[in-house]
Amino acid sequence: MKITGVDVGGTHTDIIAFDTASGDIAVHKVPSTPHDHSVGLVDGVSAAVAGARLDFLAHGTTIATNALLQHDGASTGLITTAGFRDVLHIARHQRPLHYSIRQQIPWQDQALIRRRHRKVVHERIDARGEVITSLDEDEVRRAAAELADQGVESVVIAFLNSYRNPEHERRAAELVREVFPAAFVTTSSGVSPQFREYERFTAAAVNGFVGPTVQRYIGRLGSRLADAGLDAELRIMRSNGGAATPRFAAEYPVTLLMSGPAAGVLAGAHVGSACGRDNLVTFDVGGTSADIGIVTGRSIMESAPRDTWIAGLPIVVPMIDVHTVGAGGGSVAHVDRGGAFRVGPRSAGAVPGPACYGQGGTEPTVTDANLVLGRLRTDRTLAGSTALRPEPAIEALRALGEPLGMTPERTAAGVLTIVNHNMANAIRTRTIQKGKDPRAFTLVAFGGAGPLHAAEVAASLGLPEVLVPRYPGITSAMGLLAGDLKYDLLRTMFLLGDDVRGTELDAVLTELTAEARTHLVTDGVAAEDMSFERYADCRYLGQGYELRVPFDDGALDEEAVHRCWKRFHELHAEEYGHAFPDSPIELINVRVIARGRLPKLPAFSVAADPDASTAVVATDPALFTVDGELRPLPTTFYERSKLGAGAVLEGPAVVLQMDSTTVVPPGAHAEVLGTGDILIHVGGER
Repeated sequence: MKITGVDVGGTHTDIIAFDTASGDIAVHKVPSTPHDHSVGLVDGVSAAVAGARLDFLAHGTTIATNALLQHDGASTGLITTAGFRDVLHIARHQRPLHYSIRQQIPWQDQALIRRRHRKVVHERIDARGEVITSLDEDEVRRAAAELADQGVESVVIAFLNSYRNPEHERRAAELVREVFPAAFVTTSSGVSPQFREYERFTAAAVNGFVGPTVQRYIGRLGSRLADAGLDAELRIMRSNGGAATPRFAAEYPVTLLMSGPAAGVLAGAHVGSACGRDNLVTFDVGGTSADIGIVTGRSIMESAPRDTWIAGLPIVVPMIDVHTVGAGGGSVAHVDRGGAFRVGPRSAGAVPGPACYGQGGTEPTVTDANLVLGRLRTDRTLAGSTALRPEPAIEALRALGEPLGMTPERTAAGVLTIVNHNMANAIRTRTIQKGKDPRAFTLVAFGGAGPLHAAEVAASLGLPEVLVPRYPGITSAMGLLAGDLKYDLLRTMFLLGDDVRGTELDAVLTELTAEARTHLVTDGVAAEDMSFERYADCRYLGQGYELRVPFDDGALDEEAVHRCWKRFHELHAEEYGHAFPDSPIELINVRVIARGRLPKLPAFSVAADPDASTAVVATDPALFTVDGELRPLPTTFYERSKLGAGAVLEGPAVVLQMDSTTVVPPGAHAEVLGTGDILIHVGGER
């Protein structure tokens, strides 16, 4: 069986192909094709599989994310309950910056749905799900006809309290499809059946805004794969770390917004597990940004509703907690108007790119700094194709540093110091600021630039070790082959602890499980490959946000409910540092997470060969800061493909490979594990 993971980024499309029968692995990088990402994807996959039959393809995409961030989505209309036309504009009556009178408010300045495209109809369902005012179907038909005449492409239907009873939304969707069959139709209860109408309306609006773009892309991709003879089972990564069928992804594209970063966290968890580590910080550094994720022995951290914002908008759909900071290989170093030396968040991008690319770029970047300090080599190419030129990099850094009285080399060292601190601060927000001790974690570094910076970032935080996967530059593509089909289904309940009855919860959870099972059966998942997890979203009475608490397997009796409450107190203490055992608990939602097992990459292995000398490429000076002083130190450069398990590398050392470069700084040492991954001991202790 031939399985392939493809992660499409802004600069490169990363591909890993694995033959489960022979164990052969192929990795490949091709330039992305922004005009149509399916072109580069199919070209790259065709080259990777080299004419062999392809059985399974998992895909991570930025299509939905780019459409939202660039505000390049469909013209969208809204049909909502009379009196609630401006929910998307009013929001929570909060401003991003409390005291600024000159600020952009994303949901107002770049509204996803213009006011003239928001239509109201008479209907009302109360907070218990009872119909108070029947849906006026004629008004729905008129609203749909008006939106069609106004040239909208997508229609969102969002009614008050539809999370309790979706009957009116479903009927309105049927009527819109009758009157306006060309429209992409979204219902808020279909996207996010949760209370809090602004967040639910917004999630639905995002789905409608990016939907036609994603739908067309998935259609083109399917056709192009078929034309290339790549008739594979296609699955698309979602923000929650689960894959979806093309049908589901095209219907609910809002769930794809963190597709690529989610795959990176899955890959980090996969690598860590294979190496016997379960407390992990995943550190994915590309050309533009660094993505940070957290994995614990219990689970991969998911975003809480209060933390899930993209493009300034709340996105209340399940997603892995990935924190992004504008720090990558292309981040531009500059002096701001106040005279401060800064790096990023602006990036030189792929074109013109860093000055050392020789494509006309003149601004100094992190990649230029690494080249000038000798950590990148001019006799090697980046990503297998990009030649590096030192002269433009030196000139760019000289232009930045001379007004500050600094040489190009000192300027380069300053660039790395600042960008490393920016990355370390991003990790602090996910660990120290959330009550987690970073010293208990292993940093899993990947992406084209992650292994270049990981050891120094880890040292500044006290993380004892860094894991560098076997193929760090295509690790997110590996992560696409580490997930399963996944569906999150929930029902809002609003029950106080004393009112909770196990039999009532059992009935609801059984219904949700049956619905989830239907999804998996439709996707062709065999019964033995299905699994189901059950949770309650709980909070103390009066709190604004919830914690997810697992239920016991089997029937829910009174004892099982009490065990759920006990777990909630424990989780609250773990998350916030305190608990209130005598306070009443409110159960907000019950939730079922269904998984369907998909083909996966196995743990890799390499032959034992403790002799690292056969992998030495050169020993040349590189610049490192030691005891506050920038010094040239003899540095050994290794070819990674020639390193066997058991090889030990003393810092300073640099490991070279096609898709990334790994730096082992002075005072640290690294060893090659049996899986082929490199473990860097940051402190140097043995």
